[in-house]
Amino acid sequence: MQDTFEMLEELLEQEQFELLFPKENGAQAEWECYETYENNERKQGEKDSLARVGKEKNPGDIRLVYLMNDAVESFLIFRDARLTGSYLENYEGPLKSSLSQEGDEYILVVWQGENVVTLFFRMLDLEVYLYNYGEIGHFWVPGYEYLRQLEYRIAIARDKLEYLGEEFCTEKERALVQLADFPPLNYCCYPAVPKQYIVPKEDPWKPSAAAFQVMEELAKEARDFSLLRLLHVYKKFPAPFIARIFARVLHKNKHSAVIDLLTGKIKSAAAAYPDRTFGNEADQQLKSLLSKAGKLQEKLTRDGIHAEVLREEPFTTARDSLDFQVFLMVWKKGWWNRRVEIRKL
Repeated sequence: MQDTFEMLEELLEQEQFELLFPKENGAQAEWECYETYENNERKQGEKDSLARVGKEKNPGDIRLVYLMNDAVESFLIFRDARLTGSYLENYEGPLKSSLSQEGDEYILVVWQGENVVTLFFRMLDLEVYLYNYGEIGHFWVPGYEYLRQLEYRIAIARDKLEYLGEEFCTEKERALVQLADFPPLNYCCYPAVPKQYIVPKEDPWKPSAAAFQVMEELAKEARDFSLLRLLHVYKKFPAPFIARIFARVLHKNKHSAVIDLLTGKIKSAAAAYPDRTFGNEADQQLKSLLSKAGKLQEKLTRDGIHAEVLREEPFTTARDSLDFQVFLMVWKKGWWNRRVEIRKL
């Protein structure tokens, strides 16, 4: 795991500075976040053993949002903090910062444009909550949505690994996230988000040796030898036009076993972590929606139609509302291609 001060420096270099204050968060919201972890700990046993959480609730602490996605909610915690100046909550623009130390107190000065905010604190801790992301679905980009869900899950797990370190990922995850460097399956060919929201990486069309190894193992396990042969061609000639050819065959019926195998492995790896909880009333609301979707899924199954239940949910902290969305992803098998229909409940 990185040093927390290195994490802070990295965040400020990216011009990210979103603070959460105990009073503005509300005492109940502060406790809800800790209750989420502790309740999951009782319910899930070893599932949240990877979560590293500071359990002390200090009204003088201020949180800085670090990495937030469907797999993780993490914060840097300024302990025994006090703030001077005016923090601009909705500021979007260039940031400058400086960090110094006087005695046992650190001083962080951040310029939000011409506005200056100063944080005095004594310690900087990391607080992390890990969650099951295997049944989360986002449908921001149409077309072959089931492949875009794979791209999304691999990408957020990769972010977790890169930002937080290996100790916050299972061995299965550390292997599967290598596919973030496999262009036929990453944002080069099946982006889960619109183009304007993609964070580009250097040389995205260059596949990694580790990604090839993972795909080879999947093809062998699924006994898809024609895909394996194409993979060897791509490995020998890793050009973008070969990557696009490979990407197109991934939605063919004849290669469905590989995609289903990968989907199952990602869901299994994600299931090592607990589901989010939002309090009894909200949990019952979500449970009711999922139950309704489950009944529709069972009916489709009786009719010989495969469907998956997926959901969108808010973060447990820094949330504006409890807006749950539940979907059925219904499989449509054509002559050559596998497609899905997305039904929102």
